[in-house]
Amino acid sequence: MNRTLPKPVAVAAAAIAATAVVLHLMGRIWICKCGYVKLWHGVVVSSENSQHLSDWYTPSHIIHGILFYALFTWLMPRASIATRLTFALVVECAWEIFENTSFIINRYREATISLDYFGDSIINSAADIAAMVIGFFLAARLPVWASIAIIVFFEALTTYLIRDGLALNILMLVWPLEAVKAWQGG
Repeated sequence: MNRTLPKPVAVAAAAIAATAVVLHLMGRIWICKCGYVKLWHGVVVSSENSQHLSDWYTPSHIIHGILFYALFTWLMPRASIATRLTFALVVECAWEIFENTSFIINRYREATISLDYFGDSIINSAADIAAMVIGFFLAARLPVWASIAIIVFFEALTTYLIRDGLALNILMLVWPLEAVKAWQGG
């Protein structure tokens, strides 16, 4: 009996472990300073945001996976799913590392409503990467219209409930608008 992990699962596990080591070497904390791990933390404006397994930003990582699947399928139509997943993981892991640099943490504080943001815990970053993998495999299995529906649903949901989402997050990091920042602040 073969007891090895399927290649895409092994690749994802290795990428998450490598990213965790890099984040640890950067001085990131393993879990929330509160001392425990929650499956869900739904309070955006709190010191525990981005510290637990999932939060209101988890849907954006699922969207990353859907978009990366589309991108790498377009760029490498003949590549195996494991190869495309590897490229998606490189981008997602690089983002998780870059997101936790002083440059991006300070950018979030300056340009967005995330005044108390101090970076992700390592467990949150690992869960974000896993969420991307889930989105990637959803896109691999679902029809295109369903993937688009998931993106629209998650963006509408988070925009409505927390006045943020992937599109707004990118906008405010790249080209912050005072009107959007004021609206996000309530």
